[in-house]
Amino acid sequence: MFGIELPPWSAILDLANLILSSAVAIVAFSLLAYVFAYNVGSRVGRAFAALLACVLIVYTGDVLLYLADPEQTELWLRLQWLGIPFVPAAYFDLSDALLQTTNSISRRRTRLVNLSYGFSVVISLLALFTNLIVQGGSGGENLYYLDPGPLFPVFVVYFFIASGYGLYNTYRVRQRCLTPASRRRVTYLIVAFLAPGLGVFPYLILSGFTVDPSRAFVSLLTLIGNIGVAVMLVVMTYSIAYYGVLSPDRVVKRSLVVFLIRGPLLGILVVGALLTVPKVESILGLPRESFVLLTVVAMIVLLQLLIELAKPTVDKLIYSSDQQELMAIRELDRRLLTSSDLRQYLENALVALCDYLRVPGGFVAVVAGTEILVEAAAGPNEMINKLRQHDWRPILLKATEVGEDEDGPVSVRYNGYWAWPLRTRGRENALGLLGVVGRPGEEGPDESEQPVVAELVQRAETALEDRLLQQGVFMAVMEIMPDIERVQRWRSVVPYVGTSPLDQPAESDSIIYQPEFSKWVKDALSHYWGGPKLTDSPLLRLQVVNRAIEQEGGNTTKGLRSVLAHAIEDMRPEGQRQMTASEWLLYNILELKFIQGKPVREIANRLAMSESDLYRKQRVAIEQVAQKIIELESENGGDSGIVSPPSATLRQNVRRYGSISATDSTISDG
Repeated sequence: MFGIELPPWSAILDLANLILSSAVAIVAFSLLAYVFAYNVGSRVGRAFAALLACVLIVYTGDVLLYLADPEQTELWLRLQWLGIPFVPAAYFDLSDALLQTTNSISRRRTRLVNLSYGFSVVISLLALFTNLIVQGGSGGENLYYLDPGPLFPVFVVYFFIASGYGLYNTYRVRQRCLTPASRRRVTYLIVAFLAPGLGVFPYLILSGFTVDPSRAFVSLLTLIGNIGVAVMLVVMTYSIAYYGVLSPDRVVKRSLVVFLIRGPLLGILVVGALLTVPKVESILGLPRESFVLLTVVAMIVLLQLLIELAKPTVDKLIYSSDQQELMAIRELDRRLLTSSDLRQYLENALVALCDYLRVPGGFVAVVAGTEILVEAAAGPNEMINKLRQHDWRPILLKATEVGEDEDGPVSVRYNGYWAWPLRTRGRENALGLLGVVGRPGEEGPDESEQPVVAELVQRAETALEDRLLQQGVFMAVMEIMPDIERVQRWRSVVPYVGTSPLDQPAESDSIIYQPEFSKWVKDALSHYWGGPKLTDSPLLRLQVVNRAIEQEGGNTTKGLRSVLAHAIEDMRPEGQRQMTASEWLLYNILELKFIQGKPVREIANRLAMSESDLYRKQRVAIEQVAQKIIELESENGGDSGIVSPPSATLRQNVRRYGSISATDSTISDG
């Protein structure tokens, strides 16, 4: 109708197969990277990674066959045999690993797995360098295949026996599963189990025993097979993703879905565009350069937008029963005020107030125990330094004695400053003080300026109180984090680890997950310079401590002390030490209390906090030391790769939120 000549069906099928072969290769590579990132510590994950690697090699070869010169096709066909023979061995290995998770351990079966890998190596070498397995080459028009060699039937028998035995073992895994969830996932695995193997098996070689294959029929079957392999690889990955991880199911589902959309789907769309758009030149008679770049960029940008728009729907499907809790978490994340956020917010409010009142500078001081510390300041550097060294307790006490009128907070004038107390919502406690340099000869702002001043003061009060509440949340989370980690480990060990659930951990593993572990750390710290709680501590059974003892010439006391010192020093923030800075709080408590041995009252005075608050934060600090010791034990092989406690993340949180800063408590007359 428009003079457009469509390509023949064979060309359309070839293009579709090229795109789908590329899609399978992209999916296999992406899922291989995903497994290495999240499941490499599990034997199930490693066996599945081997299967994905085989699929990746074969389908990458299929893509290159479409692009290679005809005289190079035999080389690429033979190179595919770097992956084809290992598929049955990988199946067998995966089924054995799955059986071990149900406590079905067989040395004979493990030896057969190793033997199958060895047999696959032999077949691969014979296919690459001899004509015993495959030989010559046949086909044409993008349909190339090797001819069978004398030993090709041996490979066929091995392929189907090993793969069939692997499928049978997987069925046995399902029969041994005791929970509905694990049985459901293994059912998915059984349904998808044979798809990768059937997709990589060189069926065209079998045609050499009969007749030449039909061009259109083979292309159509290949197209259907590629779609099935891509889908089943994703299904298998979903089933395997739960093995050896500590995250809840909903986290695993969401991370996999988001990864599939951001990674494989984006890659497939881009490759599809690169392969399809150039055909515009022959169909419409237009230069491809005008379409390729525009199409690729549009796909990348639009897919990212689609992901953001689809997130609420995806989350509803995945978190259908946890919507209320997740909304609360997101709201907390959206309204979160870190120490830096608070300081910047207060500085912005000060700048706005100083500009409005036409004064050169101001400050916000907040309560920290019995001290008043400047949290934010605006003005010249000399003025800011002077503000930080000033004792603001008298002016705060004077400001808190002044009530509020109908127009809002009333300012007080003191030593050339106008100041307003910052109170809690109930107005019963003081959070701090906001002050600016007063205009000469005036007692306070004009009546016309009062509404703006009241608004900015109220914003500062809200920010300080919200920060106080959030700090309480952070401290509570860090206090319960070790218990959460322990529960997650218990939750994952029985159904979904890469080793037998009845395998007992090593002696050192058993103590780092004991409920008393933090208490043992506290006892050892309390006798840091010597005492029975150090010399007879259960921590001496840790591998990291034993290695430290060896380095200390067999001195158990010095060995354990060096591990404790290492854990404490790892919590030390970068830069120059500050006694009242939020990020230094936990380190300062540990160093002053346990290493220097200072009394509690002296430490509380130096850190500008109450003794009760010091004890509360000391518990958090000890928990962080315990988490660091667990991490050190894992690095020394004591954890067997089962779990990696998130102490690095906790440590970052401690450095960011380790203190309620200067918003901890109200000022007292003392």
